[in-house]
This record gives sequence, C-alpha cells and structure tokens, in this order.
Amino acid sequence: MNKTNLKPLAWGLLGAGVAVMGTAGALDLPSWLHHSGTATATAPGAGGTSAAIAAAATGQQVAPTPVTPPLPALPPGTAPNYRAIVQEFGPSVVHVAVAGTHKQTPEEVQEQGGISPDDPLFRFFRGMPGAPQFQQRGGQPAEQPFKGLGSGFIIGSDGLILTNAHVVKEAKDVVVKLQDRREYVAKVLGVDAATDIAVLKIDAKNLPVVRFGQPSKLMVGDYVLAIGAPYGLDQTATSGIISAKGRSLPSESGENFVPFLQTDAAVNPGNSGGPLFDAAGNVIGINSQIYSRTGGFQGVSFAIPIDVALAIKDQIVATGHATHARLGVTIQPLTQDLAESFGLERPDGALVSTVAPNSGAAKAGLRSGDVITKVNGEPILESGQLSSRVGLARPGEKVTLEVWRDKKLETIVATLGASTDKLDVASSGTDATSGEKLGLALRPLNRDEKGEVGASGLVVESADGAAAKAGVEQGDVVLAVNGKPVASVDEVKAILAAKPKRVALLIWRDGARIFFPVNLG
Repeated sequence: MNKTNLKPLAWGLLGAGVAVMGTAGALDLPSWLHHSGTATATAPGAGGTSAAIAAAATGQQVAPTPVTPPLPALPPGTAPNYRAIVQEFGPSVVHVAVAGTHKQTPEEVQEQGGISPDDPLFRFFRGMPGAPQFQQRGGQPAEQPFKGLGSGFIIGSDGLILTNAHVVKEAKDVVVKLQDRREYVAKVLGVDAATDIAVLKIDAKNLPVVRFGQPSKLMVGDYVLAIGAPYGLDQTATSGIISAKGRSLPSESGENFVPFLQTDAAVNPGNSGGPLFDAAGNVIGINSQIYSRTGGFQGVSFAIPIDVALAIKDQIVATGHATHARLGVTIQPLTQDLAESFGLERPDGALVSTVAPNSGAAKAGLRSGDVITKVNGEPILESGQLSSRVGLARPGEKVTLEVWRDKKLETIVATLGASTDKLDVASSGTDATSGEKLGLALRPLNRDEKGEVGASGLVVESADGAAAKAGVEQGDVVLAVNGKPVASVDEVKAILAAKPKRVALLIWRDGARIFFPVNLG
C-alpha cells in the first residue's frame, strides 16, 4: 500500500486554495461551497452567526429538536435496523469546525502548486481568488490561515467529545455544532498523534451520548454504519461491512500502534472523527483514514478501534496527554522463506532485526534473529500486532514474551520503556573470499567500516546467484547468518557446511538492518 495514498479525513481550506490537510492531494470544492474572493467552508445551514450561537453566548438555553422515539436496534449477526441507529444515536454525532494558521513545508508548497516571489508568474497570480500558495522571499513558506471540517461524537453527557487528532491539529479555534444546531466553542483537552485521538470538552449538560461495543468480537463481514459530515454535509449516514481487522498503517508519529478496522462504508473528507457503529448501534470505531488516489472514497476506509480510543481518552482526561510503551526493537514481517530459515513451519510472529542498547529488550536478553510469537500469552500472527500491543501498554509494565530462538521456544520477561526514552542507536583482511553457495564475495570490515556499522561483519564485494536473487547487493554488510553473528568468511562456511536449504542473512544497509531469506535448495 502506497503511504501517500492514505488520506486523513479532515477537510481543510488553506489560504486562498483548497487542500486536504495532511494529504498529498487537493480536492475541488463543490460549486455551492465557493465564496467569491475568500476561502470559506460554510455549507448550507452551517452559518457562523446563527441565533443558536447568540443564545449560547448569552447562556440562554435552546430547546432541542424533538427526536422520534427510536426503534429497537437488532443484535449483531442479523440485518441491522439502520433507521433505529440513526434516530437513537444521530443526536450524539457532532460537526467540528476548526480555524488556525499553518506554516507549510517546502514539500507542501510544491505539491499544491506553490509559487516563489522570484518566479515571473508571481505578480500575475498574487491576490487572485483561488491562486496557488506563495512562498516568502528567501524560499521560506508563508504561514497560511486555514479552516477545516471534521466530525466527532459525544461520550459524556457533560460535554466530553471524541474526534481525531488531525482534525484539530494546529487549530486555534474549535467550534462544535450539535444535531439541533446549537454551537459551542470547544476546548481541546489533549491530543495523541500516535493513535490520532483527540478529546474535546464543551460547556453543556444533559447531552445525548453513544454506547460502546467490543471490536474484538467483530468478524469480517459484520454490518457497520458510519455517521459524520462528509464535505460539511452534517448527519450523513453510510453503511457497509467490516472488510478486515488488525490493519497496521503508518501514523504521523511514525509509530504503528493502532490495529485498524477496515470497512467499505463510504467515508470522505469531513467524516474524520465520526463514529462507526455495529449492527446493534454500539460504537466500535472512529473513522480516521481512507485509501485513495483521488482524495475521495474508493471503497477502503479505516477506523480506530474504540477500545484503543477509550484507553487514550482516559490518559488524556487524567493527565492532558498520552504515553506509549516501547520494547526497544526493530521488527520486520516474517515471510515463509524466513520462517523456514529459522526452522518455523508457519510465518507467524514478529522477527527482531535490531535490539537497541540499554532498552527493555536488551536488558531482557532479546537478540537479533529472535521471533516473538506471543505477548502475555496472546499469539502474534504478524509484526504489526506486536507494535500495537506494546505501544498501547504503559511504560514500566512487564510483558511476558514467547520467543523462537535456535529452533526452540523460550520465555523472556521484559520491562517496557517509554516511547519518549532516548535510546542509543543500534548502531582486517582485504582479500575478497567466496561465500560458497550464497554467491557472495565477502571480506571483513576494516576499522573505519566497523565504526560506521557499529558491529563486526562482512562486506559484500559482489553478489551473484542465490543471494543476489534474494536482494543482497554489492556494498551490503552481512552481520549474521541464521541468527549467528559472523566476522569472518570461515564462520560463514561453517554454517553452510550443514547444507541448509535456506538461510536468513542479517544485512546492514544504509544504517538499517534487514533480514533476507536466501533459498539454497
């Protein structure tokens, strides 16, 4: 999946142009959203000077719009009563409007057609409605005002609201509009970029709230319903099914803490932060991202499981921020070839490629080449599951790891550190000698090279045959074979003397450590 095609769903207007905040592309405005000469995100019925705002400012109460008594929601596993869900919980879904300023990066300016003052076209476009963004002289991007739209839902009758962190990112003003058109200025209690969760608070009482379900009980194929404000269209409901569970996607922080729910319910920019309901009307997720090459819905959307969101909410409410644990390892997916190289029948688990010195993993004795198969007794079927289970734990917590090492299982107990901890970066012959059946010409690292790599190993002078087919290249450094560190060609030959059908090479390349499975059969 191309990372650039993952789109956060907050809809933002930046300066005199239109852009989806945090995405690689721009969206065209529907004609009824254009306002001559200005950038505005005001949709029909969403005026900023309504009587509801005036009443809220003076403390007057506005009578809520009567709601038809709900029909009983049906349990999961049967055809859902979407009408009942919308009638009962629609009033708990809110529209979130934000405004602020954003200092664009040079990459954003270029992506959005930015023009430098030194460009001859600058004087022709400057000041024109809908013109591209402009850089300040000297190549520095200008700070641009923006307005954005998103969704959220009420989880506390006293005004506690959940939404996405990217909805309120850089916002100076946040206004929440209820289904009955009352509007409130919201306070941002805290945000967590790693999980894309934000908690808002408005000064209101006796508000309708959602109820929560259990994402762990969902099955692929179960019905779901999304409610939000796509493109500023309040209270829009769309339906679909759970398409997959446990998706690992990149986040703004670079961590993969969230096991996303994948659905085919139609969500679009503006749906961000809105609830995803199950067939019984329970919230089981928060709509967060879509996979799109156009900026709009293309059949694949992702939601944050509600249990993840509530755990983060509890931390934010208590302390104003959220903390995440860190084991201190770099992991990579376990392929079938790698699994067989390590003596595993199935490619289940997370393969440890690097252990950071002074981390909880290092102190517990984890090694490069270990395959973590369980955490606290729960199986790890793919590497992303390890990231989410560790990242959502609390720093200082002890975890019991089941590890496959040297073709047998071992149990290791590790104490997790904090994701903010500063960890050390894992960081003389000259004749080239053949690596036998690998198809590699190898030589030991010299002193300077050892300093750069931070370990002993063998430089690949040339690659051919099986190793080349596996992706090993000239200039790579072989650090280990089948989990055993190698510093001489003789050590490699000793491993190959057993005539293994497959070997796993731990390769150092451009500062990263990666396992390559090599088929020798």
